Amino acid sequence: MKRFPSGPFAGAMLLILLFAGCTGPSVTRVSPATLTGKVMVGYQGWFNAEGDGAKRGYNHWARGAAKPAPGNVRIDLWPDLAEFPAAERFPTDLVHADGTRAEVFSSYLRPTVVRHFAWMRKHDIDGVFLQRFIGSLSRGTSLAANNAVLENVRAGARQHGRVYALMYDLSGFASGQADVLIEDWKKLLRDTRLTSDPAYLRHHGKPILALWGCGFQDEGKSRPTLDDWRKILTFLKEDKTSGGLAIMLGVPSGWRTLDRDSIADPALLELVALADVVSPWTPGRYRTPEAAAIHASTVWQPDLAWCRERGIDLLPVAFPGFSWHNLKPSTPLDAIPRLQGRFFWSQVTAAKRAGAEMLYVAMFDEVDEGTAIFKVTNRPPVGPGENVKFVTYEGLPSDHYLRLTGLAGQVIRGQRPATDEQFPLPLPLPTPP
Repeated sequence: MKRFPSGPFAGAMLLILLFAGCTGPSVTRVSPATLTGKVMVGYQGWFNAEGDGAKRGYNHWARGAAKPAPGNVRIDLWPDLAEFPAAERFPTDLVHADGTRAEVFSSYLRPTVVRHFAWMRKHDIDGVFLQRFIGSLSRGTSLAANNAVLENVRAGARQHGRVYALMYDLSGFASGQADVLIEDWKKLLRDTRLTSDPAYLRHHGKPILALWGCGFQDEGKSRPTLDDWRKILTFLKEDKTSGGLAIMLGVPSGWRTLDRDSIADPALLELVALADVVSPWTPGRYRTPEAAAIHASTVWQPDLAWCRERGIDLLPVAFPGFSWHNLKPSTPLDAIPRLQGRFFWSQVTAAKRAGAEMLYVAMFDEVDEGTAIFKVTNRPPVGPGENVKFVTYEGLPSDHYLRLTGLAGQVIRGQRPATDEQFPLPLPLPTPP
């Protein structure tokens, strides 16, 4: 039986032993002091599997949360689970070409989320905006899952020296329900002391809270009214229990000119002026490196000028590609090709040339819409006909986009030239015709 040390130096020795046991290897930590100079990734954390303890079935992997099988899958990229132990793998009714059972993971399991943060640390990715879906807060199991993933993210950020901030996603949120968000935020502060967490990201000396979905023009979709947004923003800016917040507002790409994907109400600009950071949504707004460069010069540059005149920061969004064929079968597979990373890299360099000092990458784990940057396999499940079709990383290493995102941080911080003429990673030679 082991005994604690005794004697005059017992207390000091015990503290040393406890400290050594708790800290482990030295971790280089990202500074939580500012968003400036950082590349943050969106973290959905919405994946579940039967048997993970969340009681949500195979949420987000398949329609109706059923066990993934030919015909019901709703993702276009398949995760690479090579590093996952058996306890973190969940079976599906799909198989790979070699006959092995295809498996998925659950964001409800802390070791899985912590591993994702280990990947971020290895590839120098600064941290995440964790999505909190306002439409799921009224359902018991969904709320419990949201809260569990939040704690998993906090653990991963602390263990691997990354930063994080919360992002409320208000898409699909009915009008007249601003109090749902307000009450949820107040409860989070009471229960978790979230903004006091040393890993929680701050900006301009205040904890940053992101609100996504303000001002979008979506025909037939329920959206909060601008009055709802004004109520939420006014509360968050004035609430004393928060200790003061820096607000990041996710808006349409046409927010400044009130066109394209934006509502045409000038009151939107009054709300944007209340924010500390503005982040225009661009996935799907351009489809080629050339179009991304045009968007940067004709949209991001004047957006930045408007913001700087008002003391607001602009957080452009870059995405690696897009595909949601299994989610929406009427759309083509690989709708916006990745081009081995050249499409993503063109946005990174174009954003820096436009004057950006920060960047948001959509998304870390979004396999539903094919925008993920985490590890996916080039050997996805196979099956009959159109029922089993997936996008891959074109034979590139599974960490290709993690590496690119880390290098994007060097571009944003001015440590690497903002040029897309020289791609930063080796690519396979083109196949002869």
